[in-house]
Amino acid sequence: MEDLKKVSSEQLYVFWKNFSIGLLVIMVMIGLSVLLPYYFSPIVALIAAAVLYTIVYNNKLTQKSNCMLVIFAIFFCAVAYSFIVIIVNILDIWQVLPFKLPKEFSFFSKPFLPTLLLDPICFVTFTIVYLRRKKMTICVNCKLSSGDYSGRSKLGSILSAESYLQLRNMIALFGILTVVVWSYYLFYFVDAELNGRDYYVLVWLNIIGFVFDELYFAFRYYNLYLDLKDNNEIITQEELQDMTSKTYLRFYVICNNHIFVNTQVVDTNRSSSRVLDTPFFTKRSVNGITLPEVSTLIKRMTGVNDGELRFFFGRKNPGMDRHSTLRYFYFLDGNFEDYPEMNVDGEWMDFELVKRIYSFHPEEMSSMMVSDITRMATIILTQKIFNEEGFRKMKLKSYQPSFNLKEVRKNNYDFQEDKWIRISMFNSDTKLYRFKRWWRGRKNNSREKSTQEWR
Repeated sequence: MEDLKKVSSEQLYVFWKNFSIGLLVIMVMIGLSVLLPYYFSPIVALIAAAVLYTIVYNNKLTQKSNCMLVIFAIFFCAVAYSFIVIIVNILDIWQVLPFKLPKEFSFFSKPFLPTLLLDPICFVTFTIVYLRRKKMTICVNCKLSSGDYSGRSKLGSILSAESYLQLRNMIALFGILTVVVWSYYLFYFVDAELNGRDYYVLVWLNIIGFVFDELYFAFRYYNLYLDLKDNNEIITQEELQDMTSKTYLRFYVICNNHIFVNTQVVDTNRSSSRVLDTPFFTKRSVNGITLPEVSTLIKRMTGVNDGELRFFFGRKNPGMDRHSTLRYFYFLDGNFEDYPEMNVDGEWMDFELVKRIYSFHPEEMSSMMVSDITRMATIILTQKIFNEEGFRKMKLKSYQPSFNLKEVRKNNYDFQEDKWIRISMFNSDTKLYRFKRWWRGRKNNSREKSTQEWR
């Protein structure tokens, strides 16, 4: 599975470009808010939000495996800034506020200083997005379509880690800018015509900060590209187009509650590590493969012809749309002692021991096996705890069910369907679940109604 270590040079570039566009949009927002009449500031922010949303939406339509979390966060920043500025000014006009709004915050007076509100709003917004990054819809959908980051290709792991780094960077940047801008405004700013120093601190300092941030990430990703290229982990767009379709196959051979594993497998994402994984994996240069062909392959790899083949689940590999990975179970009858040898190196291991390694030492397992067990355990345990409406079957919250491989064979679990994954993320244990569930249903009904009317 060496191809999964490859990183698309174009998608790495697009990832950096999207971040650069986000920074550029913020710089344009600040610049136009100063150059144009001040009351255009919220309008400029809404236009910027529309541009960012278009980028996110086009990425969704094209189904490109690229992380849009930072772009989405900047979109929220633009929307929040626009509405807060409008609301604050309306409340001031209606004289609802218990104090007179300083003219630096009013776009009807001069001088209006947008960074006094923009910087803290962006700081708070980025902080909220970072804290909720695993629960946001855009991240949940990405996780469901591409799998958990631990089980993705090299590109998926890089994008996941770098997007979180970008969020932390933006939190730090806007935090510093907020402190500097507000300190200057409170202690040094004079209520008069803006001078050169005022423009430098309250306007240009933000733009200069974004430029330096952009240069830092440009150098960072260029060096990352060079490192990947030196390690022969870069694949160009031309190579992707010339590359034939590939289907990767992973088999989990199971007998009762034992699974056949190899403890010396080289991890795809950690080439120097020897980890525990299934030894039954292969690839075929075809787009899709028939069940009889799959059955022939696993029988040849195990040397056992009377096992039960069952589909686990499959996903396309991020960054390589022509590549997909399919997982299968191969259940054997009798006891594991009846199969002392296979046609590959490995050993039988009790699944209880595998679960302990998974729980306490996941670094000793391959990242893809960790991801596969996570999906299996999440779907099975969620069905035991919750019903299809997301409510607990038992009111006792301390109830912690378990499962074994015998159940996996006995019960007809659908591991390809994402329904139970969604329920595990949003269920009656969520605060205000009934209200949120009602609100989500209301929004979905409105969206379906609008779609039907448009058609």
